[in-house]
Amino acid sequence: MVFCLVQLVWGFPQTLAGFIMFTLVPGDKSERFRCAFVTKWSSPRGLSLGPFIFVPDYERAAAPFARAPLALRAERLRVHEYGHCIQSLIFGPLYLPFFAIPSMIWAGLPALARLRSSRALPYHRFYTESFANWLGERVTGKEALRG
Repeated sequence: MVFCLVQLVWGFPQTLAGFIMFTLVPGDKSERFRCAFVTKWSSPRGLSLGPFIFVPDYERAAAPFARAPLALRAERLRVHEYGHCIQSLIFGPLYLPFFAIPSMIWAGLPALARLRSSRALPYHRFYTESFANWLGERVTGKEALRG
């Protein structure tokens, strides 16, 4: 309850955006991860806005033989995205300009994808992503996504 209250007040902009997405984006909304509300959606990427996490629906997309490895990937992605929730909790209104927007640019720009590929830079080496992994692992005690 305190987690959601702090997210609502201190992290209002991202929590409002996350709530709007949560209500509008189709997907399985039945899952909770710690104090966050998880939506499994059709996008291949994860996203966190306040206490709202959006993750790919690996189970629906995968053939039966591929579901076990994807279940592990999904669990680690939830840990990573939960780390972004903790960033939101800590940094409040600074989360969007210093973490969310740079993270979306790092993930979404084709030129940066080519740069990562040409220089063999892991996606999670970027400060927003490595910090989210670190926070997610410390808070949950589970391993975050690395690849």
